[in-house]
Amino acid sequence: MSMKIVFMGNPAIANPILNTIHKSSHEVIGVVSNAPKPMGRGRILRHTAVGELAHELKLNFIPVESLIDQGFHDKLRSLYPDIFIIVAFRILPKSVLEIPKIGSVNLHTSLLPKYRGAAPIQHAILNGDKETGITTFLIEPKVDTGAVLLQKRIIIQDDDDCGTLTEKMAKNGTDLVLRTLDQLEKGSFEPIPQNNELATTAPKITREMCQIDWSGPAQNIHNQVRALSPYPGAFSSINGKRLKIFKSKVLYQNNMDTHGYISLLEKTRIAISCGEGQLEILEIQIEGKRRMTMAECLMGMRVKTGDTIGDQ
Repeated sequence: MSMKIVFMGNPAIANPILNTIHKSSHEVIGVVSNAPKPMGRGRILRHTAVGELAHELKLNFIPVESLIDQGFHDKLRSLYPDIFIIVAFRILPKSVLEIPKIGSVNLHTSLLPKYRGAAPIQHAILNGDKETGITTFLIEPKVDTGAVLLQKRIIIQDDDDCGTLTEKMAKNGTDLVLRTLDQLEKGSFEPIPQNNELATTAPKITREMCQIDWSGPAQNIHNQVRALSPYPGAFSSINGKRLKIFKSKVLYQNNMDTHGYISLLEKTRIAISCGEGQLEILEIQIEGKRRMTMAECLMGMRVKTGDTIGDQ
């Protein structure tokens, strides 16, 4: 017996999971995503990544603007769903959570109760963690606090950034969600309550968190670059222009007492002095230009050793 599922999500990370559930023995009776918005110069209506996939798979697409709209609630109730699967969507009100027969399951990109909140992937890298994971859990009204169903650990490699780690989580998430559904169908689960005393938070990324403070250790700044790449990007400034740094490397050679200046400059290489060590910049985007390697950038960049970076 298959379960009737309503899937909810917005970004591309959710698509592999929707695609896998669609191909499984379970029935996707509805796909909920944000309503299309006018984009670009032509103001053409564009769907979210999940909305586009729902149309491609010819699934019952349910666009939504307000989650408290009665018409939206009535449409969901009319489907008589067994379960909601939520991947990178929005915080659901209690009135929506009460609709499915079994409950609502969320895929969260951390090992709960660690990193509850909007940006668990970024905060794991920011903190220099060597391991993170993914969790399926039963949603309760208070965000990310519900009982845990399944978890899987994921190693954070030294060269991982937010983009590559997100891809790993999407790939591993497909299997975890499918196993969760299969076990829920069999009734073989004993959900494990979270230990709130072990909980940590992962609040949304702010502009202030993106600005580089060169007085910090090079390793911390390197983690900041990784955590914010490819979006929104850690930034500083040079010659009065903003620069975003997408890829870097820590150099542990001793540097002088000051920080935030060009400490190494070769034909294809540049490094910035930090409070501890130096940071070699590998990929960059200067205001008004495309993203490029540092070697490409240096071909037209007028800088010299000792020039300052950022606000000094």
